[in-house]
Amino acid sequence: MNPYIANTPLEVQEMLKVIGVKSIDDLFVDIKHSLRPKSFDLPEGLSELEVVRRVVSMGLKNNIHLVPFVGGGFYDHFIPSAVDALISRGEFYTAYTPYQPECAQGTLQSLFEFQSSICTLTEMDVANASLYDGGTALYEAMMMAIRLTDRTKIIMDGGVSPIYRKILKTYTSHLHFEFIETPVIHGQASREDILKHLDDKTAAVIVQNPNFFGVIDDHSDIFDQVHKVGAMALSSVYPVALGLLKTPGAMGADIVTGEGQSMGLPLNFGGPYLGFMAARKKFIRKMPGRIVGETLDGQGRRAFVNTLQAREQHIRREKATSNICTNVSLCAVQSAIYMSMLGKEGLKELAQLNLQKAEFMRQELGKIPGVIVKRSSPTFNEFAVVLPKDASVVVGGMIKKGFAAGFPLGRYYPGMEKYLLVAVTEKRTKQEILDYIKALKDVL
Repeated sequence: MNPYIANTPLEVQEMLKVIGVKSIDDLFVDIKHSLRPKSFDLPEGLSELEVVRRVVSMGLKNNIHLVPFVGGGFYDHFIPSAVDALISRGEFYTAYTPYQPECAQGTLQSLFEFQSSICTLTEMDVANASLYDGGTALYEAMMMAIRLTDRTKIIMDGGVSPIYRKILKTYTSHLHFEFIETPVIHGQASREDILKHLDDKTAAVIVQNPNFFGVIDDHSDIFDQVHKVGAMALSSVYPVALGLLKTPGAMGADIVTGEGQSMGLPLNFGGPYLGFMAARKKFIRKMPGRIVGETLDGQGRRAFVNTLQAREQHIRREKATSNICTNVSLCAVQSAIYMSMLGKEGLKELAQLNLQKAEFMRQELGKIPGVIVKRSSPTFNEFAVVLPKDASVVVGGMIKKGFAAGFPLGRYYPGMEKYLLVAVTEKRTKQEILDYIKALKDVL
């Protein structure tokens, strides 16, 4: 008998008889034979030492020594060692959802500090205790706008991440929403394309800053027009850029979301990452997730409480504020530690380094014959270049020279096969940039 399955053969037969099938195989008749496992002939077990050696040898096949110039929403930023040291403490690392939250004052305070940091960074009134990631956070914001306006028309700027746009369309594929996407352009949002679709049926206009192509924009004028028709202004932001840029709150955004990976979380095959959401106070009761608040206890001492907890477990069906909302609180705490360590001036300096290094690389790339640097609009630390040959082919050649050269835009945008999206963070040295330039010349 399998040591991991407690049921005896007799018990198995009794259960099969009750549900009306003769064998366990009959439970899988709907699965085509071509899709079933070919064999369960697994190798014999290994000792701990042998397993470690096997896994390490497999891991060595990954090319982890490439110098990264890839962005597209996820960035290679420096994380101080103190962040990992603090987040590894048992009281943070082992904590899960505080189902009796007021007993977990430390957990609540760390989430409160995270929320406060997000509010300060975005210049918004309230923030929740985080979400899955930047894409699902934007979806949550869109659904929040639909609930608040009782409308179903969404206008989305073409500069919004194609990954996020795919997420929004997937989650709403069976809902009766009207999606309007403006044409993709290499620059700031097209006011004409957005405003011509704006009317009193619009629930929200969604923009991104910097957009997927790294372009910086001030959406204040768009948001003014959005509010005139009673719609909501949604902005997805890159938090590091807010160290220098005008905040979405100052622009007049109603709901702000973003991917928090760049705030203290390492690149890690897609996660776990961190989505954040902030909004105007008047919309707080329609926000998904938890919102931790500060108060005084019976003895007048500072205390923290789960002020709002409008989660899917507690509210059923159409009254739920979300049916996917959750978070990894550890990631939020990690981000809070990172932001507190940098502080206001540190974040500003970080943003300046990203901007300056990216500008230096833009200048150097512009000197290569046949390479066109897109300069139609200001950018932060990411920008598009047009190469004289297919960008995917160039990326393959650069990998052989030790560089993850950038993101080939042809993967998402037909007709842009020669476009490469290049990102530069504070970790890239002048020598790495110059070595990249030399390698690119050789590949071209």
